[in-house]
Amino acid sequence: MPETELLVCIKCRRGIDTPGESRRPGKVLADAVAGQLPEGVRLVEVECMSNCERGCSVALRGPDRWTFVYGNLTEADAALVVEGAGLYAAQPDGLVPWRERPEHFKRNCIARIPPFTLPEAPE
Repeated sequence: MPETELLVCIKCRRGIDTPGESRRPGKVLADAVAGQLPEGVRLVEVECMSNCERGCSVALRGPDRWTFVYGNLTEADAALVVEGAGLYAAQPDGLVPWRERPEHFKRNCIARIPPFTLPEAPE
């Protein structure tokens, strides 16, 4: 199975003025999931996902898979992020059946992005 990446926006702060980069809620969430992810899932801390008004944001992506962006997350949601990453990683196309998704993911999906494929060259 190709590797899955869990991108976590470490700059997310949802308009909260927090001193120091390490205390931003997005960084706290990233720290909370680090070391807990299932095999085949790699944590990638990113600077900004331009989703500031929807709280801490994460994305799940992988080669030849749909990419999903989720928002309104906090440190308290670390376990559901880990669960969701495992479910995503288990699907060859990244499409977890609706009824199997964590409830938060059902209600806070920001974007569903198709896999990137290059068109065939004309003959």
